[in-house]
Parts: sequence; C-alpha cells; structure tokens
Amino acid sequence: MAAALPGLAEQLGAEPSASLSRQRIALVLQYLGTHFHGWQRQLHQRTVQEEVETVIESVLNTPVRIHAAGRTDAGVHAAAQVAHFDALTAIPAHRWRDILNSRLPPDVLVRASASVEQSWHARFSASWRRYRYTLYTDATPNLFVRPFSWHYYYAPLDVELMQEALNPLVGNHHLAAFHRAGSRRKHSWVEVQEATCVRQGPFVQIEIQASGFLYGMVRLLVGMLVEVGRGERSPADFTALWQEQRRDQVRYAAPAQGLCLLRVGYPEFPFSKGLWFDTQPQFLLPVENPTLVSSVNS
Repeated sequence: MAAALPGLAEQLGAEPSASLSRQRIALVLQYLGTHFHGWQRQLHQRTVQEEVETVIESVLNTPVRIHAAGRTDAGVHAAAQVAHFDALTAIPAHRWRDILNSRLPPDVLVRASASVEQSWHARFSASWRRYRYTLYTDATPNLFVRPFSWHYYYAPLDVELMQEALNPLVGNHHLAAFHRAGSRRKHSWVEVQEATCVRQGPFVQIEIQASGFLYGMVRLLVGMLVEVGRGERSPADFTALWQEQRRDQVRYAAPAQGLCLLRVGYPEFPFSKGLWFDTQPQFLLPVENPTLVSSVNS
C-alpha cells in the first residue's frame, strides 16, 4: 500500500489522492558563479550543488544527491547547466521549477524541470558540452560588462589569427597542456567538436564544444590564445604547444568571470530548445544616432 501523502506535498502541487512514486527529475539550471566556489560540494565553501541539494532536502525531508552534466570551477557561470535527482514523491515533476525558485538564493535559477527515465543521467547521457568565453576589449571599463567578461584592453586582438589557431583543435586530441593539476581524471584526451572565435564590436567570444572538458581547460586555452591574438605567438606555435604537451609554457589561465557553461546536448532531452539552447544574453552593440520615438507625439 502506498504511503500517505504528506500535507506539504499537497501544498506543493500534488493531487490529494496521489501516491508516492520513485521519480528521476531533470533540471535546467542557471547560476551566476561570482560568489560560488564552483558546482561541486566542498567543505566550508559555498557551492551550487550544496545550495540546490539543501533546498530539495528541505522539501522532501530526506537527504538528496544531485548530479550535474559538468563541474564548473569557482567563479564560472552557467546559462544552461543540466542536473538530475531521484525522489520518492507525489509532487509532479514540472512543479519542481517553481518550488525550487521560491526557495533558492537570487544567484541560482531553475528554468525548467521534467521527469526522465531512471536510465537517463545528466552527466553520462550527455553527448557534448559547450562553453563560451567573453572578452571585452574596449579601453573604457563598463560595470555592467565586468561580471561576465575579461576586460582585455592591453593590445588589439586579431580574431582571424585566433580562429586559425583554434581550427586544428577540432578532433580527438591529447590536451595535457591545457589540463590543470588536481584533477581526478586519469587521461587528457578530449574530442573537440567545434571551436570558434568571433568579434562583435568590442566583444570577442570564443566557443568550444566537446564531448567533455578537462579541469581548467578552457581558461588555460584562452590564456594562451590571447597571445596569438596579440601577435606574440603564431597559430602554428599554439598548435605545437598542445601537440607536444608543453605544459610548462602555459603560464596563466584567463579569469573565471568570462567563462560560461552555455549548454549541454543529449540524444534524448525532455526540454524544448528555447529553454536551454542559447540562454546567455549577448551584449549588443550601441546604436549610432538612434531615432527617438516619443509616445506623447505618436
């Protein structure tokens, strides 16, 4: 016989006659990484995983483990992180979005929630992850840009040279040169599916899509790629650096605030494209000589 439905579950959207069932709930999450020490729960550190788990546990009154598609580092943002958790509950899966958003802190948001099969896994079912790194190259600082970009105004950046350097990365490669120490991963092979660098006015955006990423990979890669954009390192030397695993020449990582987990791809995904595909807003170019339209004169 099914257990009696707790009164709290009724308040959170379950039908009064509903019985408890084992569910796997998938979430599409956004978070501002500025004040987080990354995704993964850590002792004496504020993390996204701990914040979300704590809220779910307060609803279910039982310990919960949430699994994410990727573990973002300290200070890194996410536009569409994907995670899942298991729960014995009568609360409909779609209701978890509003339940969590009413309890989460303002720098974490659930865009959607849905029920998935027990065999579906946020990490192991994913086909790829895509990151975007944003550089702001105008000499004048901008407060509204600063939390989401690397203010890099020291020298002009040639995006054509940077793209030339990125092209050979596409494929399955050993990228130990862009692998930070401290990772539990036993190898440095990565299948890079796409790598692009484009300029939009003062903004330079680098996007990399791969089956998975090494610890610190994108920030180390961008740190060296700007040397190509400055003309201090040729695209051929950039390629030789990672092909020959010259980790000692990778001197610094790009700052965390410019990096965002843009999206995660799955063969089967319960969410519509608009909920997860491109949800990090783009910075728009200023309009020259805008035409002002007054509602008073219309």
